[in-house]
Amino acid sequence: MDNNGVEKAKAHIIVEIIEYVPNTVVIKSIIKKTTGNISAVSFDTGEALAEKILPFDTFVQIIDGRAEILIDGISNLLDTGQSIIIPAHSSNIVKANERFKMISTIIKSGYD
Repeated sequence: MDNNGVEKAKAHIIVEIIEYVPNTVVIKSIIKKTTGNISAVSFDTGEALAEKILPFDTFVQIIDGRAEILIDGISNLLDTGQSIIIPAHSSNIVKANERFKMISTIIKSGYD
């Protein structure tokens, strides 16, 4: 296994490589490079990521459960299979009103 992510050239079921942990947000890097990263993230009920503003777009896809993602104060409720792009320079908060898992993809190149 690569230190920066999951094993290469092998099929994976992403929803199964990350577990729920009580009272915790768990983040597992799938790919981590200077030009961007892909992470699997699990949230237990009531957990959240701190409000942040990134200089890059972030693509989020829910792979289990239901998430609330606030973008510039507007609530978006996403179910399993749904995705959203958090625009660069937007305030955002990812919250778990119930537990869920997601894939987060950030590409840091191509911004002029």
